[in-house]
Amino acid sequence: MAESPRKKSPRAPSIALDEALDRALKAYDKERLHPAPTQVVAQNIGYKSANNGAALSTLAALRYYGLLDRPKEGLLAVAKEVESFRFAPNEELRSSLLVKFLRQPPLFSDLLEKYESGLPSDANLKYELIQRGFAPAAAESVLSAFKRSVEFVGFYERKSDFPALAEADHAPEEQNESAPQILGYNYPSQQLANELQPASAARPGLTGDDVDHDRIPVRLPGGRRAWLLIPSPFYSSDKARLKAQIDLLLTEDEEAAL
Repeated sequence: MAESPRKKSPRAPSIALDEALDRALKAYDKERLHPAPTQVVAQNIGYKSANNGAALSTLAALRYYGLLDRPKEGLLAVAKEVESFRFAPNEELRSSLLVKFLRQPPLFSDLLEKYESGLPSDANLKYELIQRGFAPAAAESVLSAFKRSVEFVGFYERKSDFPALAEADHAPEEQNESAPQILGYNYPSQQLANELQPASAARPGLTGDDVDHDRIPVRLPGGRRAWLLIPSPFYSSDKARLKAQIDLLLTEDEEAAL
């Protein structure tokens, strides 16, 4: 009897934020913000080669946190926010950037929003991760990276120190009707996948409530189109969340291209 293929766990950082940021700063010291081949960036952060699982996993984690950008296939660049953190003139700005990095992975953002007043027990969190599709061993690893990152940032202890972020999460952003490339709807992953399928495909996620959304076409190869629904009001945090969700959908292809 053929053995069933091993189920892949959802995408999440494999290392904690403090380690990821330390590696990103090492890459910045070498290249500043200039794009460099993946192989070179891997060497800059402490690996002999990019052609191994550990290096690819770490590079992916840095991208999850928003510490690395991928300006072009085969190239990586340190994100501008890393430079801002490096030369931040005060602790308040550094703290705000740390919170931004911590919230960048969609999974971490979801957990921080769900457990706004503080985290539950490790057993409870591990159970939730398994329910989200993580294998038990992967859930243990992700839980460790998440909790260490939260402690590194001091998220719950210093939450009142981040009023600017709280306002950004709830203040509406000025609409830009002339820029249909802007992405900004906070969909759960499956709903996002439904919305990004070609217009000719069935779209069960749509309801009568969607009539108040702007429908923006996205041209795909082969004459196909997908549609994005942009809600009103339109928040800056929504754009960041949708971009992160799309990055998750593309991560497997991007890792293969690293």
